[in-house]
Amino acid sequence: MTAIPPNPISFRRQVRQLEQNVLRMGALVEHSFRLSHQALFGRNLGAAEEIPLMDQQIDRFYRQIEVDCLRMMTLPPVEAQDMRMLGAFMQLVRDLERIGDYAEDLGEIAIRLFPYPGHACMNDIQTMSNHSQRMLATSLVALADLDATVGKHIKEMDEVVDELYAKVYRQLAETPLQDLTPQPQSRLEPYLLLALAIRHLERMADHATNIGQRVAFIITGQR
Repeated sequence: MTAIPPNPISFRRQVRQLEQNVLRMGALVEHSFRLSHQALFGRNLGAAEEIPLMDQQIDRFYRQIEVDCLRMMTLPPVEAQDMRMLGAFMQLVRDLERIGDYAEDLGEIAIRLFPYPGHACMNDIQTMSNHSQRMLATSLVALADLDATVGKHIKEMDEVVDELYAKVYRQLAETPLQDLTPQPQSRLEPYLLLALAIRHLERMADHATNIGQRVAFIITGQR
């Protein structure tokens, strides 16, 4: 039986469709991140309650994209860049999925923090969130444009988040014990929740950095 030769046009069309699905997933993750921001800093519990439904959609995209990547890897690739793109997509959607998970966690933290008064470090945490969201948006622009320069720039943006994380962590860690009295059991919780929140934001920024680096790899072939 004569083998059917690969169709380059069909393969590239599938790659482009896959890229569009990744960008759709990215848009959902961006929205989920915005909802977590509204919940934490706008004390919008309705936004927090929307995030789990959004996360279900994100997870569906993640599973489907992974299956599509594996299927397409069994086809003869047209160009080396196409194969790099498939491999990068499999890793990249994992980064997006994790950002979505952290957004859901931040929504839960917002609900737990709601009864407590705002802490002095909330402005810095809000700046962390804003900057991390810009990093995610920039990484998706890099992907949409296949721009290696923009992808690499995100790593520099991450330094701001790291500095804010260190600053807020010190503020929380150096809180005098007397500030937790006379009811330490009831007042320790917000400090623990805020420590979790900044850790989640720091990790979200790291995953956005990963996305940018994976975009650069698609173009250059260099890690």
